Formats: sequence, C-alpha cells, structure tokens
Amino acid sequence: MSTPLLPAARTAEPLRADLRAAAFTADGCLDLLGAAAWAALSRAETVPALRATRGGSPLETLVRLFLLQRPVPYDRARAALPRIEEYAADGWLERDGDDVRATVDVRPYAGDDGADWWVVSDLGCAVGGAGGIGAGGPEEAGAAGVDRADLVLGVGGASTTLAGLTVREPVGSALDLGTGSGVQALHAARHATRVTATDVNPRALRFAALTLALSGAREPDLREGSLFEPVADERYDLIVSNPPFVISPGGRFTYRDGGMAGDDLCRTLVQQSADHLNDGGYCQLLANWQHTEGQDWRERLASWIPRGCDAWIVQREVQDVTQYAELWLRDGGDHRTDPATYAARYDAWLDEFEQRKVNGIGFGWITLRKSGAEQPVITAEEWPHPVEQPLGPHIAGWFARQDFLRTHDDAALLGSRFTLGAEVVQEQVGLPGAEDPEHVVLRAARGMRRATKVDTVGAGFAGVCDGTLTAGRIVDAIAQLLGEDPVVLRDRTPESIRLLVEQGFLDPVDWTPHRV
Repeated sequence: MSTPLLPAARTAEPLRADLRAAAFTADGCLDLLGAAAWAALSRAETVPALRATRGGSPLETLVRLFLLQRPVPYDRARAALPRIEEYAADGWLERDGDDVRATVDVRPYAGDDGADWWVVSDLGCAVGGAGGIGAGGPEEAGAAGVDRADLVLGVGGASTTLAGLTVREPVGSALDLGTGSGVQALHAARHATRVTATDVNPRALRFAALTLALSGAREPDLREGSLFEPVADERYDLIVSNPPFVISPGGRFTYRDGGMAGDDLCRTLVQQSADHLNDGGYCQLLANWQHTEGQDWRERLASWIPRGCDAWIVQREVQDVTQYAELWLRDGGDHRTDPATYAARYDAWLDEFEQRKVNGIGFGWITLRKSGAEQPVITAEEWPHPVEQPLGPHIAGWFARQDFLRTHDDAALLGSRFTLGAEVVQEQVGLPGAEDPEHVVLRAARGMRRATKVDTVGAGFAGVCDGTLTAGRIVDAIAQLLGEDPVVLRDRTPESIRLLVEQGFLDPVDWTPHRV
C-alpha cells in the first residue's frame, strides 16, 4: 500500500496565524461547541458538534474541516484560510470538486501557561482513537489511506495524563521516547534546552515535527528506532514515554502494541532508563503490567527498578483479562468483523494470558529518579482515587521528601521544624453526641488528595506545626499535657512524623526541594 505524503512544515507559521485569527484554539472551540458537544468528541460522537457548526463562520468551518473531517465549500475555507492555495500546495488540504478536505487531523490543544498549541495526527486518530472518525476496519486503511498498523494518534487521555505527571523543572536535555504525534516533546520544549524525540515509526517523527512547527516550538532532534537504540549511550535530565504498552498477542498496531511478550517492553524501558539518565534525572512513563498468579504485583514491579534509583509506582486501575481483551479488540475494530474472526482473536488473547498465568492487567504510572542512594526508596501503591492535575510538582516534592527523610535519623527529625501542608484539614469522626471522636483524619486537598487516620498525639502534633518549635519540643509539650513519659513518646513519634512528611501532610522548614 502506498503511503500518502504528509504536509510540509514550511507553511506552518502562517497557518498558525490563520488558526489563531479564527479562534481555532482549545478555548475558542469550547466556547463555540459548548461543554457537552466538546466532551462528545472525545467519545467519537460528532452529531452535537455538527449541529453547533451550521453557521458557516471561519471557526465553524475550521472545526468541520480539521476536527470533524468533513468537506467544506472552497469559498468558506478560503474565508477562514486566506492562504489556502499555499496550504493545499504543501499538502495540508486537498480539493474535492467544489469542496476542500483536510489531509490531516489538526486538534487545538491547551498548552502550558495558557499557550495555544495544535497537535497534528492521522485523520480520525485525534477523536475517539484509531477506531474513531473516518477510520476503516482493523485491517483496512484509515481515512488518510494509511495501513492501520502505521497510524499515528493525536492527543488523548493518556497523553494529557502523562503531561500532567511530568516534573516541569528547567533542564538541559529531555528525551521523548516513542513520541507519536509529539505531545510530550512539545511540552518538554518549554523547559528543556535540548529535546530529542524518537519513534520506531518514521511517520510519527514527521507528525511530531508538524506538531511542534504548527505550535511554534523549536524543532526537536528526531531519531528513528526502538527504545534507547537511537540515542546510544547519551544521557538526559528527563526521559518521558507514553510507550506502546498494550499487552497483546502479536504486534498488529505500532501505536499501541509493544511487540514483546507480556509487559516486557515496559520492563525493558524501566530497566535500561538509568543508563540514559544524568545524576538526579527523572524517567516518567505510563505502563500496563501483568498480575501473575502467585506473585505480588508490587514486588514484581519493584524488581524492575535499576540500582541507585528511587521509584514511585502508582497503580490507577486493574482490569480482569476479559475486560482488557475486549477493550483492545474494540480499539482494533475487531468488533466490526464477522463473529467467528472476533471470537478467534478473543481466544488468542485469553490463550496468551492463560499460558503466562495472568489474571489481571494493571495500569498506572512509574516515576524513577537516579538518586545514587545506597538504600533507594521504592514505593508501589494502589491509588484509584481522584488526584490533582498537574501532579508534576507534587511528584517532584515526593522525591525531595525522600531525600530529606533519608538524611534525617530520628534524632535529626525531632530536631527539625515543620509546617502543616497546603490545604490540609482535620476531620473528627464519631457518633453524634459523643464526648470524644472515634478517630481523627487528616485530609489533603492538593496532590494525591490523601487522607490518613491519626491518634491524639498525631492530631495534636500536626495542629501546632507552624514552623516555630522543633518536633522534639512539641512532643515534650504533648507528653506533659497527656501525662505521658516524654522519653517513650519521643521514641515512638518519629515513625508517625515520617509518614506525615512522606505523604505531604507536613512540610519540613528550610528544606530544599530536589532540582535536576
């Protein structure tokens, strides 16, 4: 199958100006369509957006052209895009009789600090995934006339999740491994002096270049290849990856299937990352992992972490193998095939899981930092609850807290001063009319939005932490108030303090959060 040529980036600057002039931005589209129609697009439902764009204004024309991939009259397209002939010559558009069609999907994207960005991808692959608008069946060409195995997806839930998780500190170098349409490279260009973007799919590199050019970002160093092969022995301050993490039998689709057995691709990425990180550097990725019979998933993933790295692994959800297979069979369009073919492919997924003794698939994020610590901290936890996005600053703070706790023994901890974390409140739970609560809960409204039960000492300690007194003096005062032995209380309180610091309920005074 011949692959259509992609647009040229040389007209990206004037095209960006025309898109902005028509308010074809994330905010502009939301204002035009309304929240309900905008949300429906993410579900590949186009009727509400079509109803909202019947007026023929430049913005309505661009939404139909680029987001909905509908033909629009040439005269209307020219009114929205005054240099339409140049854009057509460069491959962004094509004539279809008296109409004009888009050759690529251009989706407005709200960038960092209010920037207006646009993500370029294959037609049908920014709304509703690869099985969305205009896409063919699982083995057919997509709307762009491209084999579906090579489709390049646009921005989606996984992309925005990873972008929000990423630690956004100024760095000298960043690597976007498996860049796809370039979303992570686009974010990295705002805070990294040098950005390298890699992908095994050469079409993805072309799309990444278009995304960054159309969004006005510096062109990254684009390299073709799998995993860390394109960067040899180079090192970076930040590595981000939204890899093809789907655990599937075979590698039908480049954008999602890693082509390795089980979760070996994500494991390999994690294990090799330390060799490509500068000291203090972060590696952050989304991943799927297997829950295998007779093995705790936390221990299994902890074994992936390279020596000398702290790691925080968060499992957001778990699916049983049938749910997981059905999800990705639908993504591949297999539900549109004949029932016998669908059943055969479903069987193949379940056979693979049965052979590997897999009873569930976890999804979440993995962040590791090359700390060089002799006794690194590796935490794996399940957290299906809502979190605050962007979470990147909180993640950076978590690793900084590990540095603080690692360098402070119990005596040093009692000699430190603390303040209550931002937006932490205390809740008392008990029966109505009871003189004393059954228990006290500290709840944080920021970051992971945790809640933890504390005893009378813990509640009293947190309540007076204003950075004035050392922890030891506060403990002594509480001991005197409760009539307890201060030596005994000093011996057992540091463990509670460590937990409150690690989870962000208490902030050490005069600490220095980690910087790369």
